[in-house]
Amino acid sequence: MLLSELKKIFHKELDALYGKEEVSSFFYLLIEDYLCLERFVLVIQPDLRIQKHEEPKMFEALSQLKEHRPIQHIIGSAHFMGMDFKVGPQVLIPRPETEELVRWVLADVDKQANLDILDMGTGSGCIAIGLAKSLKNANVQALDISEEALEIARENALKNEVEVHFFKADMLDFYSELSFDIIISNPPYIRKLEKNKMNKNVLLFEPESALFVSNEDPLIFYRGVADFASKHLKPNGMLYLEINQYLGTETCRLLHTYDFSEIELRKDMYGNDRMIKAKL
Repeated sequence: MLLSELKKIFHKELDALYGKEEVSSFFYLLIEDYLCLERFVLVIQPDLRIQKHEEPKMFEALSQLKEHRPIQHIIGSAHFMGMDFKVGPQVLIPRPETEELVRWVLADVDKQANLDILDMGTGSGCIAIGLAKSLKNANVQALDISEEALEIARENALKNEVEVHFFKADMLDFYSELSFDIIISNPPYIRKLEKNKMNKNVLLFEPESALFVSNEDPLIFYRGVADFASKHLKPNGMLYLEINQYLGTETCRLLHTYDFSEIELRKDMYGNDRMIKAKL
C-alpha cells in the first residue's frame, strides 16, 4: 500500500473526530514510531510503499484512535522537555502546561546550586525528571500514593539518565524530617462538575484519581501541599503549583492563610490561570 493512501484513510476515518491537523500529527507520530520514517518522507517520496507486514499495526492504531485511545498510549510514550516518557493508564500524560511550570522553576533558580527539591504527586515523574535533568547538583525527591505510577516514574528516570529518589506516600498524610528549597506539585484539581468539558480520550483512559476532586472541596490537595510546605520549606523556600484555571483566586487566598508571600499567579500559553509560585 502507498503511504499516501494510508494517510488518506486516516483522514477519512478520523478527521470528524479530531480535526485534520490533529490527525496529521497522529499519522506522523505513528510512522516515526512504527515504521522509522521521518515525517517529511511523503514530500520527497510521494510514491513510497509500506511493507505488507507493516499494515496491520497501522490499522490497529487507527482502530484504537477511533475508540478515543490517546496516541501516547498507543505508541507507549509522550514527549516532555525534549525527553521521552513511558506512559500508560496508570499515570497522566504529561501536558505542555506542566512543562511551562518546570521551565518557570528553571528560569528562577541558580542551575549550579545544591538544591533540595520535592515533587508531590509525581505520576510519570515528568516534573522531577525534568528538573533533575537540568539541575545537575540538585537532590530531587518525588512521592506518589500509587505504586504503579512510581514503577513507571522509576523507569522514566532510568530511561532519561537522571537520579531521582521516588517513594510511596500520601500527600495528605505525609511526615518528613527533611526541609526543601523547592516544593512543586501538580495535584488532582478538576472538579467533577467540569467533566462535561473534557475530551473522551482523557475521561476513558487516564486515571480518575489523578484528575478529579470533589465539587465540595476542590482545594483539598492544595491544602495538604501548602500545610506540608509551610513546615518543610527552608527560609526563602519556594512553592510552585499547577492549578485549576477557574480557581486561581481561591488558591492564592489559601496560600495566604499559610503565611506565604510574594504569591504570583501566571497564565499558560492558552491564556488560562494555570501556575502559582509563592515564597515562605
